[in-house]
Amino acid sequence: MAITPSMNEFILHWGEMGTRWGVNRTVAQVHALLYLSSEPLTAEEIADTLAVARSNVSTSLRELQNWGLVYAVPRLGDRRDRFHTTHDVWQLFLTVIDQRVEREILPTLTVLRRCAANARSEKPAQESVTQRIVAMRAFLEEGHSWYQTMKALPAGTLRALMRIGPGITRLLPGRKRKAA
Repeated sequence: MAITPSMNEFILHWGEMGTRWGVNRTVAQVHALLYLSSEPLTAEEIADTLAVARSNVSTSLRELQNWGLVYAVPRLGDRRDRFHTTHDVWQLFLTVIDQRVEREILPTLTVLRRCAANARSEKPAQESVTQRIVAMRAFLEEGHSWYQTMKALPAGTLRALMRIGPGITRLLPGRKRKAA
């Protein structure tokens, strides 16, 4: 696959951003390449295009498949799988958020519930510690509840909400008005 300068910049930047989000650079670059590609690619094509080891590509593809971001596409007469990702940015975003919730938020909520219960029963009691743990749990539960509500909306409604953007804050109580 021929890479243009803009594709190269996108792939490199996506890899860099991946590391900032806690994702291996090559995993993010493989995903970026598949996102930009108009056709599904074999692992060999990915390795050649990105100039990385085939084993690194295989590991990256497994990770992306575990996240539900990449799918194998078999072809008749070809024993090699080809890989693709959706080009729908909303679907990608929601998949990543779903995975983050499952892997990070829900386990954290479980630990915070246990910590809050344990903190309440500890002797000597440290009320300020208990309050902080409970506040963190309440914040994450509220955020998770909001996420569940937003996730249930049709994609078109989510897009419309995003387009409204900061303008919606005009309708909220407590918003400071700019002097004319």
